[in-house]
Amino acid sequence: MSEHAHAEAHSPSHYVRIWALLLALLVVSVAGPMLGVMWVTLVTAFGIAVVKAYLVAKHFMHVNVEQRFIAYALLTALVFMLLFFAATAPDVMKKDGTQWEKPSWKVPAAAEAGGHGASH
Repeated sequence: MSEHAHAEAHSPSHYVRIWALLLALLVVSVAGPMLGVMWVTLVTAFGIAVVKAYLVAKHFMHVNVEQRFIAYALLTALVFMLLFFAATAPDVMKKDGTQWEKPSWKVPAAAEAGGHGASH
């Protein structure tokens, strides 16, 4: 990278442009679900989140100028996170299974009414 390109990449205006892009992506990701189309919601929720994470890592965390093993460590952590999700999601996302049932997340009626269980 030339000296001029390096100085341009770390100038305050560069960071303002990246911030403006992140802000625009935020607006799109918030507005996407308002359309009510499932695939648009998924693209805006996950696709834009990945782009924003990449921009932050590259331009604010400067991962692109670190030594190569940092990128490998980041990739390894991401792979392990995906493996963990893939291994646990089939059990966690099911409502019931063999000899077990997922408890409901409803608040007991006594708690909703302001009761504290047994009276003193």
